[in-house]
Formats: sequence, structure tokens, C-alpha cells
Amino acid sequence: MRVEFTKGPGTSYEIAVHRETGAALAPRNGPGGHPYLPHDLLHLLAEIEAGIPLGVFGQLAAGDNGLFWPADPAERTKAARRRKIKATKMSPQEKADMARSEELVGVALPVWEYRRGHAGELPPSMTDDAVPPLVERIVARFDDYADRWYSLRVGDTLSVTW
Repeated sequence: MRVEFTKGPGTSYEIAVHRETGAALAPRNGPGGHPYLPHDLLHLLAEIEAGIPLGVFGQLAAGDNGLFWPADPAERTKAARRRKIKATKMSPQEKADMARSEELVGVALPVWEYRRGHAGELPPSMTDDAVPPLVERIVARFDDYADRWYSLRVGDTLSVTW
């Protein structure tokens, strides 16, 4: 699966998912956020590094639509029905993987911001000398992509393979 992030003005962006399984998905606008690391990119990188199989992007790769809608209008009606059913039937593994993705981004982003000088200090519960190895690897992935994203012009795209 290939995920493309197209830079918009300010911190806005569009995200497109190109996958082998499931209906073709229409691109959607991302929630914005950080000028160096779009919100959805944070989750994609954390899920790749941690090997989270059923987080947001693992579910998309497996054929689920997640927060996207099928590009084909006929498929959208079916997807709307499935979404209502799925909301009440998320498996324990899906719930755990989604929570793990949120947790890892919630820990790794403040470390990255602190080390890059975007934050004056770490949250009170954290110390820079006690960062777990997995979080260190995620922070390194953030570093790999942050300057590339920041240097893009509006309309340029950054592509990441799942």
C-alpha cells in the first residue's frame, strides 16, 4: 500500500491511499496539525515502526475503509452500512492496536519536538534519558520525514509505503 500526503497551505494536507485490497478510496483532507509532521503521517510512521497490524493503516491495507470513502459512489452506500456495523463490532485486537498507535505517537512526538527545539521541555512524566528503544526508533523515523515534509511546496507530495 502506498500513502500519499499532498501539502496544502499552512498545516493542511490531503491524504490518498493506494492499496491492493478493497475498494479504491477517494482522497480526503487530513486534520492538519504540526508544520513538520502531519497527524496521519505520525500514525503511519509509528504503526510501521512498531509493526502494528490493525491500527489505522493496517486496517486500510487489509481492505477496511477507515475514515475514507470509496471513490465509486455505488460502493459508498455499502460502505456506509458496513461502517455502522463495524463501529459496534471492532475486535479486541483492532481496539488494542488503535490505542497502541495513539499511545506511541503521544509519547514519541513530545520527545521529537523537544530534541528538535520545538518544545522547551518534555512532559513532566518523561525524561530524555529513559526513552524506550521502540520510541527512539519512532523518533528517528519522524526525523527522517520531518524536514522532507517541511521543505515541500504547496501541492507537492510525500509518498510512504506500508
